[in-house]
Amino acid sequence: MKLSIVSEAHKQPNHPWMEEALRVNRRHFFGHQATGIGGAALASLLNKEGLLGAEEGYRVADNSGLAGLPHHAPRAKRIIYLFQNGAPTHVDLFDYKPELIARHGKPIPESFFQGKRFSTMTGDPTGKVMLQPVEPFKQHGQSGAWVSQFMPHTASIADELCFVKSMHTDAVNHAPAISFFLSGAQIPGRPTLGAWMTYGLGVESENLPGFVVMTSVSKGTTCGQIFYDFYWGSGFLPSRFQGVKFRGGGSPVLYLEDPAGMSRGLKRGLLDDIARVNRMKWDATGDPEIETRIAQYEMAYRMQTGIPELTDLSEEPEHVLEMYGPQVREQGTFAYNCLMARRLIERGTRYVQVMHAGWDQHNSLTTELYTQCKDTDQPSAALIRDLKQRGLLEDTLVVWGGEFGRTPFLQGDINNRPKWGRDHHPYAFTLWMAGGGIKPGISHGASDELGMNAIEKPVHIHDLQATLLHQLGIDHERLTYRFQGRYYRLTDVHGQVVRDLLS
Repeated sequence: MKLSIVSEAHKQPNHPWMEEALRVNRRHFFGHQATGIGGAALASLLNKEGLLGAEEGYRVADNSGLAGLPHHAPRAKRIIYLFQNGAPTHVDLFDYKPELIARHGKPIPESFFQGKRFSTMTGDPTGKVMLQPVEPFKQHGQSGAWVSQFMPHTASIADELCFVKSMHTDAVNHAPAISFFLSGAQIPGRPTLGAWMTYGLGVESENLPGFVVMTSVSKGTTCGQIFYDFYWGSGFLPSRFQGVKFRGGGSPVLYLEDPAGMSRGLKRGLLDDIARVNRMKWDATGDPEIETRIAQYEMAYRMQTGIPELTDLSEEPEHVLEMYGPQVREQGTFAYNCLMARRLIERGTRYVQVMHAGWDQHNSLTTELYTQCKDTDQPSAALIRDLKQRGLLEDTLVVWGGEFGRTPFLQGDINNRPKWGRDHHPYAFTLWMAGGGIKPGISHGASDELGMNAIEKPVHIHDLQATLLHQLGIDHERLTYRFQGRYYRLTDVHGQVVRDLLS
C-alpha cells in the first residue's frame, strides 16, 4: 500500500507521504510498531503536575535538546538578534571614510567595482559619483570607535561593542540576503538560526516558546520590507522548532484566551483527550508533525499564564522604561520589542529575533534615515545597558545588523539632495555585537578607503554563523540533520570561527 502512495506522491515536491516513505527503514519500521514518540512532551509536563493518567508509561523525547550538546563549554546561553531589514548604510553610520568626503561628487574608479555584480537599479556603476556621509562622524569611548551623529546612544556604549567592519555576503537582493543570514541559504526552506538552536540545545522555559520573533516598522516609512515567514522557519526540522511570531497589537499570540465558560480543569481534560487521539494517529503513521501538534497544544495552554505575566509592565522601574525611549509603552514598536526581548530571555526564551524594517534608502538618506535611527538607536543601546546592569549581558549575545550594506556611490542626482540614496552593497558592510563572550571595545577588519570592499580580515556570513554557534557551545560542523540523503548544517559546507572576536 505504501508503494501505491509513493507512486502517486512522487510528482509533488516535498510531499509528506513521500518524505515519510523515503525516511522509513527497517529499524524505524519496527521501532514505530513498538512504541510512539508523539506524546512525550505532554507526558513530561503532566507528570510534573501529578496529572499523568493511565498512560504514564508513554514516553517521548523531551525539550532538553540533543544528547552530547553543548560540544564545549558555552560562553553564551541565548541570543538576541536585532535584525535591521533593508540594509543600514555602513558608510553613513559606522564605517568612517575620509576619502569619501574628499571624492564627493567624483566618479567611482573602475578598479573598485570591476567584475562585481550589483542590483538592477544600479546595473553598471560606471559614471556613478561618490557620496560623502550625510552626517559627520566622531570617535567615542576609550576604544576610539568612529560612530556617526545619527547614532548618539549607540556611540555612548561604544566600549561595550565589537564592530565587525569587514562583513561580506553573496546576495544582492533583500529576501535572499536575509534568508542567507538567518538560514545559511539564499533559497527559502532551510532551518533558521533560532530553529537550529532550539533543536540542538532544547528549550528552557515551560511557559514561553524557546524561539520568539517580533517585528516593527517605523511610522511613515516608504521603504519597508516584507517579513516573510521563512525568516523564522524550521525548514526540514520538525515544525515545533520554528519561531513563534508575536503580534504588534492586541494579544501577542492569537487564540490563547479560553471561550466563556471554559474552566482550566475542563480545558485540561480536553487537551488530554486530544492528545490521546493524536498519539493513536502517531502510532499508525509515525508523522513527526503529530508530535509538534501535541507540543504546541501544551505550549499554548501554558502560555495562557506566561504571556500575560510577560507583557505586564507595571513592575518595570520607571527609569528603565525611560531608558528605552518614549515608544517603549507602544506595542509593536522597536523600543517595546527590545524590552520584551530582555523580559523573554529572563524567563528562559533561548533566541529572540527582533526585526525592524525600513532601512532601504534608495532615495531617502536625507529624510527617512533620520527616522530609522531615531526609532532604533536609543532602544538598542538601552537593551545593552539593561542586560549589563542585570548581569545578563555576560551570557547573552546581542547582534545588530542588516543583510548587506549600501553603496558608497550615489543613487540619484547629486544636485537633488532631498532624494539622495544608496543602492544594495554586499561587498563590505558593518554589524556590531555585544556580550556572550565577544570581545568588547574593538573594531574587527576593515573595508578599503571608499568602503567598497572588505580587504582586512574579511568575515563571511558562514563565518559569523559558525562564531555565534561556537559561543553557544556548538561545533557548527557537528550540528547536522539528515534530509533527503544529505546531512545539512547552518553553515552549509563553509565557515570558520572568527577567533579574533572572542574574549
